[in-house]
Amino acid sequence: MIAPPQKPQDRIAGAGFRAPPAAPAGGAFRSRRGRGCDLAGPILAAAVIAAPVSAQSPEPVPVPSGQKVILHEVLQDDAPGAPWLRVRFVAPQIDTVAGPAQSAADMDYLCAAVALPYLAETGIRAERVVISLSDRAVPFGESAPDVTQYFEAYRVENDRCIWEGF
Repeated sequence: MIAPPQKPQDRIAGAGFRAPPAAPAGGAFRSRRGRGCDLAGPILAAAVIAAPVSAQSPEPVPVPSGQKVILHEVLQDDAPGAPWLRVRFVAPQIDTVAGPAQSAADMDYLCAAVALPYLAETGIRAERVVISLSDRAVPFGESAPDVTQYFEAYRVENDRCIWEGF
């Protein structure tokens, strides 16, 4: 079992969470929008388990667009053949405050400001970080065509998030 970070809430605007052991079978959501990305279906994964992040009183994470973004869960996944960290956020105002371009900038920021410190604090090694924003919480791996969702994948290199198109 992976030990939780000492004080993750200090870096993530009061949202308390702990590292779960794995992501669920089925991999990532189906995406309706994104930076040139529309997943054909969930990524199939075998024998992986999900453990949602526990958030006592989620507070918004400040992002460049100003939209309200709340940490939903953090998942580890090795189904793509390498360790991935999936950091999922709910952003109810995706369609009204921020569109695809502004949300992409927010995801770049969330990778650097949330995911990288999380990796450093927990000692988790991930080859890829996936940041996702959705207008409401959806169970990981379930299709939700009526939910606006954006996803971005990043390679972690020299303590930086390098955008990787799907």
